[in-house]
Amino acid sequence: MSTDLTHADWQRLAGDLTFETRAFVDDAFVAAVSGETFATVNPATGETLAEVASCDAADAEVAVAHARRAFAEGGWSRRAPGERKAVLLRLAALMEQHKNELALLDTLDMGKPIASSLGDMAGAIGCLRHHAESIDKLYGEVAPTGEDALGLVLREPLGVVASIVPWNFPLMMTAWKIAPALAAGNSVILKPSEKSPLSALRLAQLAKEAGLPRGVFQVLPGFGHTVGKALALSMDVDCLAFTGSTAVGKQLMQYAGQSNLKRVYLECGGKSPNLVFADCKDLDAVARHAAEAIFHNQGEVCIAGSRL
Repeated sequence: MSTDLTHADWQRLAGDLTFETRAFVDDAFVAAVSGETFATVNPATGETLAEVASCDAADAEVAVAHARRAFAEGGWSRRAPGERKAVLLRLAALMEQHKNELALLDTLDMGKPIASSLGDMAGAIGCLRHHAESIDKLYGEVAPTGEDALGLVLREPLGVVASIVPWNFPLMMTAWKIAPALAAGNSVILKPSEKSPLSALRLAQLAKEAGLPRGVFQVLPGFGHTVGKALALSMDVDCLAFTGSTAVGKQLMQYAGQSNLKRVYLECGGKSPNLVFADCKDLDAVARHAAEAIFHNQGEVCIAGSRL
């Protein structure tokens, strides 16, 4: 599908969209255990786009059990590298095929201009392809030792990875989190932002079509203080990856310590200066770049150039 579309074309495509609103657990779309839902809203209009399954601790427990079973069975974790690569490349190709739809979901759900969402799709697809290609190209190491010893550095999957992503770059941040984890052979549970869950649920459909085994990739929409907290406290989640506020990042580290001391990878906030030196020869260019640095993506960027 061409991306050289008019405003009327995008409006028509938006009218034709259907939204998947259920959680994706063990290769099936299901309602939340509680039956609860929450509204996801188009911030440009205030219109409710859909009522989405509101997962909580009960859903997290079910998903983690399926993820652990899938990891132990080895259908993905012990699958030949070239075969994992082929599946992830198929997923990237499906994302490319549906990039206008995915971009439109993020624009409607999060509020960014469609041109920006299309740029995000290119980044997300590129990220997935990069990590797919790395599967059979990143080698282990043999450590230098004496003749009476052998030291090997191996690349092995860790287990169950929980990924919690923010609303500002919904699908691109998702790709950054899940691509390396899946490439390594882990089982991944994704908690998208409650402000922008729709593209993640569409991605789950594409992941199933691409051939990811059941239980290897699951999506739990819901709130941070319910399902997010439950994933962070789970004794059977081995790793937690999060992008968001510093305050929540601190909480997640505490939850990791209170549970199984799981590995935690955080990207928290930011306060980024633009530095302009006295010998600058083009202040007009500086002004343009400074404006873009703070207002790109409505200023909703954790590395936005917030000081000049």
